[in-house]
Amino acid sequence: MRQIIEVLRLKHEVGLSHDRIARACGLSKGVVGKYVSQAQAKGITWPLPEDADEAWLEARLFPVKAPPSRFAEPDYFQVHQELKTKGVTLQLLWAEYTERHGDKAYRYS
Repeated sequence: MRQIIEVLRLKHEVGLSHDRIARACGLSKGVVGKYVSQAQAKGITWPLPEDADEAWLEARLFPVKAPPSRFAEPDYFQVHQELKTKGVTLQLLWAEYTERHGDKAYRYS
C-alpha cells in the first residue's frame, strides 16, 4: 500500500529530506519526490482534512485516466429520452447517430 500520508507528514511536520523520508518509509527518493511534487501541484496542504485517508489522497494525486476511444460516444441520456417518444426506435436513433459521426460511430449489433 502507498504511504502518501506518512511521506507528507514527515516532509511537513518533521521537515526531513527526501532521502531520509525514503529510508524511513522504505521507498525510493523518486517516489518520495513524486508524492511531494504531486501534492504541491494539486494544492494539497498539510495538515490534511480530517476525513482524508490514503484512498482519498491517491484519487486526487493520481486520477485514473480512461483510454481515449476511437469511437464517438452516443449521448445515452438523449437516447433514453428519445426512446420515450412514440414511433422512435433504437434503429432510427442509430441511423441518425451514424449520419452525424460517420466512421467514428459504433456499429449496430
